[in-house]
Amino acid sequence: MVSRMFRLETEVDKARRDLLRIRLRDTNTAASPVLGALRGTPGERELPLHVWALDEAGELAGGLVGHTWTTWLHVTYLWVDERHRGAGLGSQLLATAEALARDERGCGSARLETWDFQAPDFYRKQGYEVVCVIPDYPPGITEYTLTKRLS
Repeated sequence: MVSRMFRLETEVDKARRDLLRIRLRDTNTAASPVLGALRGTPGERELPLHVWALDEAGELAGGLVGHTWTTWLHVTYLWVDERHRGAGLGSQLLATAEALARDERGCGSARLETWDFQAPDFYRKQGYEVVCVIPDYPPGITEYTLTKRLS
């Protein structure tokens, strides 16, 4: 058996962090027959998706940050300023992202994560279904993963 010494690092600069992310993504994708078949196709690309709303004064009233990958929309953040909550803006932001993902990027499904103190009921009203519940993540809080068919 060959013994080797390695230097492990936990903090790296942006360029090395990006290199690590790309290398891990590429090697993990290549190891999967299904994901490997995506190599070089438009479906392989992860594309950012952002939707924002400005109020009458031109100030940010709300926004959605996510990305599309293969045939999925992943909503990372959805936020509406307190002054504009209850006016349907969150629903509009989400519907706009879903339509863009479905109609322009060929996505058939969406997924997101939320905590019990945030908005699981809001997402259920938008047609999302809970597919995973992780209690005590973080301690004292429950995380939900929800999905929705877009087609």
